[in-house]
Amino acid sequence: MKYSKEEVIQFTQEEDVKFIRLGFCDVFGKQKNISIMPDELPRAFKYGIAFDASATAGFGDETHSDLLLHPEPETLMPLPWRPEHGRVVQMFSGITYPDGTPFVGDTRNILKMAIAKAENAGFEFTFGAEQEFYLFRLDENGDPTDVPCDRAGYMDIAPEDRGENVRREICLTLEKMGIYPESSHHEEGPGQNEIDFRYSDALTAADNAMMFQRVVRTVAQQNGFKADFSAKPLKNSPGNGFHINMSVKGEFDDSVFHKMIAGILKNAEVMTMFLNPSENSYARLGMNKAPAYITWSAENRSQLVRIPAAVGEFRRAELRSPDPMANPYLAFALMIHAALDGIENDPDLPAPADINLYKASPDVLAKYKRLPGSYEDACRIACGSDFIKSIIPQEILAIYCDR
Repeated sequence: MKYSKEEVIQFTQEEDVKFIRLGFCDVFGKQKNISIMPDELPRAFKYGIAFDASATAGFGDETHSDLLLHPEPETLMPLPWRPEHGRVVQMFSGITYPDGTPFVGDTRNILKMAIAKAENAGFEFTFGAEQEFYLFRLDENGDPTDVPCDRAGYMDIAPEDRGENVRREICLTLEKMGIYPESSHHEEGPGQNEIDFRYSDALTAADNAMMFQRVVRTVAQQNGFKADFSAKPLKNSPGNGFHINMSVKGEFDDSVFHKMIAGILKNAEVMTMFLNPSENSYARLGMNKAPAYITWSAENRSQLVRIPAAVGEFRRAELRSPDPMANPYLAFALMIHAALDGIENDPDLPAPADINLYKASPDVLAKYKRLPGSYEDACRIACGSDFIKSIIPQEILAIYCDR
């Protein structure tokens, strides 16, 4: 349900809501919030709630530290793990400077601008996320260890799969929040899990990706585990992927879909820093179904872009390089701009690489361009890209490269 400002105020009165969390994230996608009491809602909607931005990564220093959070009522959702009496709810918030202009470091707004550009061009892109995570045991002090919760494998079942009840609780919690998972299962790695979502509009999909990680971490902790979304938690086990399925809606012919793919392939190299934003990310690429080359094919999981077996409204392109440390707002925004670049400028779509790249010979692999092999390389390539600089503010670009 999409709430208005008046309906949010009424909801808090009727449902015994005592705390409203105004959610946002830093430039790297780490979620933050500030709690207000229900009596503060009218002020929050009219003027915004001020906070000290200097303590948030990428939000400035002490000389210009005041920013304002503006809650968006249509994003209201309960936090079911909080008490039934004296309930807690959350809304995502826009961020502005004191004079009301949008804050340059608000990555959610960068996605909004990408969506608006697509709409002006007559296109709507939808996204479906697949995020993988590990569950590690806690020690007697409640601190995380590097011991996985089980030794199960791909799609194994209980009792080998000890994450089954955790995944069930995660999915039920998400449903109570109005977020609807499509499927869940044990992944290939020991203690590794995956939960997938059906497609939705870009902003909702990014918001849900943010809340998903929060719910997973909360439920895991309540069950005596630590959830780990890092790209490569265990050296000799599969990494965590953030596979992003992208569709273009409308009555278009096949050429639009293929131009979308061509645009993503054309810009894949320069987008990598934001899709794989840690040194740990590059230990994952090229291993255990994580791509290393800028290629595409149908169904083939060794490719950067895979076209899953689906028809009609479910037809989509799956980008397999990102990992869950990526800021979803920036990832989706860049993918929209890349798709529009392909649709508008019609770059050549390479022939599909209908081979298993993990088993191909060096001579065969030499025909294909590789993704950057390190964060340093990815940073250098992104900072030299006119495409990236036309989308990502210099302030954010500098922060990513000065780490």
